[in-house]
Amino acid sequence: MEQSEGRKLILFPLPFQGHINPMLELANILHSKGFSIAIIHTNFNSLNPSTRNPYFTYHSIPVDLTETEVSLKDFTVLLSILNAKCVEPFRECLAGLLSDKDPIACLISDPLFDFTGSVAESFKLPRIMLSTGGAASFAVYAAFPLLKEKGYLPIQDSRLEEPVMELSPIKFKDLPMMPNCDPEDFYQLITNVANEPKASHGFICNTFEDLEGHALATIHQEYYPNIPIFSLGPFHKCGPTTSSSSTSLLAQDQRCISWLNTQAPKSVAYVSFGSVAKIDQAKFLEIAWGLANSGQPFLWGIRPGLVEELDWLKVLPNGFLEALNERAHIVKWSPQKEVLAHPTVGVFWTHCGWNSILESICEGVPMICTPCFSEQMVNARYVSDVWKVGLQLEHGIGRGEVERTIRRLMVEKEGEEIKKGALKLMEKANLCLKEGGSSYQSLDGLVKHILSL
Repeated sequence: MEQSEGRKLILFPLPFQGHINPMLELANILHSKGFSIAIIHTNFNSLNPSTRNPYFTYHSIPVDLTETEVSLKDFTVLLSILNAKCVEPFRECLAGLLSDKDPIACLISDPLFDFTGSVAESFKLPRIMLSTGGAASFAVYAAFPLLKEKGYLPIQDSRLEEPVMELSPIKFKDLPMMPNCDPEDFYQLITNVANEPKASHGFICNTFEDLEGHALATIHQEYYPNIPIFSLGPFHKCGPTTSSSSTSLLAQDQRCISWLNTQAPKSVAYVSFGSVAKIDQAKFLEIAWGLANSGQPFLWGIRPGLVEELDWLKVLPNGFLEALNERAHIVKWSPQKEVLAHPTVGVFWTHCGWNSILESICEGVPMICTPCFSEQMVNARYVSDVWKVGLQLEHGIGRGEVERTIRRLMVEKEGEEIKKGALKLMEKANLCLKEGGSSYQSLDGLVKHILSL
């Protein structure tokens, strides 16, 4: 056990799947370095008791959202409500933990929980921020005041295809946005998120130098020159091996692995659009027919609520699955890390959430990108134009374009070059975690920094 033995860390994840996963993966990593771990979580999207890490302590705070609040389409309003409801329960929980005999080294929290800074400061507790997205997207967030100063915001439709010269290779259409949100409210949310690290004792990124070295340098030099930044990802490969279901809010259907076992190597297109994205009925049908017409076997995760207002079984044409004759397998939610690591998966069609991108990179699986909102457009641009490990569906979702893109990646010569690039990036992801690698060294630096607080 290292010198961190007996030192406790408190981690407070935002209660959404894409934020819970990396926070709890980070907790596993830091526990392996000798820290004891306390997790504060809300009743809303509460962590499943049966899958909790037995070595952590869990502290639930009474924060619930009404059905009306959960169904709000404006994420800025939903987040504002969540922040307001969390303040006092979080303060009380933190006070109780600080009254225990165990010394607490620091709080690690999400920048979207903007109240944690003032609460932690009132207890003289150091706070470190965890960015659950990529460094490139955070650099874009941090540039929002500059973009507004130059008159780029709100984005004009006539400029969507133009490059943002200050943020190459980003185009105007790639700038983060959120559907159903007031542009000014979203701008304020982004600037608040970008300002959070300035009042913190450190900034952790789930990424690695060979992937986002330029963006990490930009963040450090231009925005947070006085804040230590630690890039120690990919988290899910960095810590001790844990069950892939340990952080999932939805039940994972393991039966899809048996189906994958019956397929040919690198033949399957895996499709999943994450835990939040929604698509309309027309796009859903275009995806279905595009997949069917591609001729490739496909595994499709269709989460409840993915198709707005409808059950997917009622949307699919009668006899659709039967006509494919075992070439398709549909589940509500898959064990994604296990799926991407499976030798029969040849391409991943993704919404470009950061966790999904890292998981795909770590397995050398090329991507098809359909970003939906927020930083996903930035991520997709980097996948297609910078790392060149995937293709983006930039002109809408039509069955012909879907079919062509799948075949470009899985059958045609262009796909061979992209596959080679994906395998090279996978090797770099593996090397950064080995002794002497950039993430290995960054983790050591983080441990020493926490112990110095």
